[in-house]
Amino acid sequence: MIPNKSYIKRRQQLALNMKKGIAIIPTSPERVRNRDCNYPYRFDSYFYYLTGFNEPDAVFVMMVGDNIHATKTILFCQDKDIEQEIWKGFRYGPESAKEVFSIDEAYPISILDEVLPKLLAGQSRIYYSLGHDATWDLRLTGWLNQVRDQSRSGISTPPEIYDYRMLIDEMRLLKSTEEIQLMRHAAKISSRAHCRAMQVMRPGMKEYEIEAEFLHEFRKHGSEAPAYTPIVAGGANACVLHYINNNMELKSGDLVLIDAGCELNGYAADITRTFPINGKFSPVQKDVYQLVLSAQSAAISNVKPGNSWDMPHTAALQVLVQGFIDMGLCQGNVDSVIESEGYKQFYMHRTGHWLGLDVHDAGEYKQNGKWRLFDLGMALTVEPGCYIRPAENVPEHFWNIGIRIEDDVIVTTNGCEVLTASAPRSVNEIEELMQ
Repeated sequence: MIPNKSYIKRRQQLALNMKKGIAIIPTSPERVRNRDCNYPYRFDSYFYYLTGFNEPDAVFVMMVGDNIHATKTILFCQDKDIEQEIWKGFRYGPESAKEVFSIDEAYPISILDEVLPKLLAGQSRIYYSLGHDATWDLRLTGWLNQVRDQSRSGISTPPEIYDYRMLIDEMRLLKSTEEIQLMRHAAKISSRAHCRAMQVMRPGMKEYEIEAEFLHEFRKHGSEAPAYTPIVAGGANACVLHYINNNMELKSGDLVLIDAGCELNGYAADITRTFPINGKFSPVQKDVYQLVLSAQSAAISNVKPGNSWDMPHTAALQVLVQGFIDMGLCQGNVDSVIESEGYKQFYMHRTGHWLGLDVHDAGEYKQNGKWRLFDLGMALTVEPGCYIRPAENVPEHFWNIGIRIEDDVIVTTNGCEVLTASAPRSVNEIEELMQ
């Protein structure tokens, strides 16, 4: 778990980054699945990053004065209600939440509309995620109109709104020691699940049977849920990048692409492995797989402090394009194929994304129009792929080969740490484990 002192430190850092003003950060609402049943609840990542509070129907407010010592934190949350707890489980309530989460003040969420206009009055700036949620936008507008109605009494309305996500994104990019430990654990659970899938795989199984093995392994080892909907894609389905139906038969002679990772205390793992359903790569499958693996190795070697975000993608692309040319899938030289984007018939996405509280985590990829440089503590995925659909310009023996290899890495002093290395990647490792 992330210790409470870390949340306090994050709030202090945000206060330093803010100008004088008020931040209003609601958590995610509960979502109805059908009739009177809700989806499993998942908090808003920005709210949780600053509070560690995981109950719905809550709002975090931080007021920053002329200096950090004039900062006040306020939590609005559900009242303690024994009858509701009988039906839905434990609630902290404002009094306990204030103490447990080291918040200056805490109030029932029921008085939010009464209190917020008073807190907004006279503020110089509002920090709020305008446009993220239309319901909250309308609510904020209503509070501001109440403040404006008091202008004849000398009460001023905040003149500007600034998106707090821009400030918190920069903080979330650099993972703390505690966050990295959580991500290591999530990666370990997810890697075990991929190993389990390789070991139980048999021709004739359904994709959803393999998905069930992942869900079993995730929950068995303490994960709350998958970090995203798992992809279990056999044969031609592997050429559909976001395939999630997971309802087809897994056939001998085909490959299966599995993109699945767990969430642990809010932090995501994201792993993709591709392997033969019958346990043995065919010669052409092996050639394409080795190409993607070589591209991934080239990309990982370029994840190091001082290198730009684009360098791993460029390195992987160079390897992939040369391979496509050697296999007769693309014509010309590497530079001409990259310039014409002819390679996008077989590789149409980039080579990674930030990873953390969100599986596609917060953070800009460019600064001032230039690719961001890697720094210590940044977490990302490295995931080149190759997807060969049937086409007139493609030899038939390549058809329906879809391969992606994805790992989670942390930028370290001398390069990067591959958190998911225990999930087999090489042809020999995969075939040996499947035997």
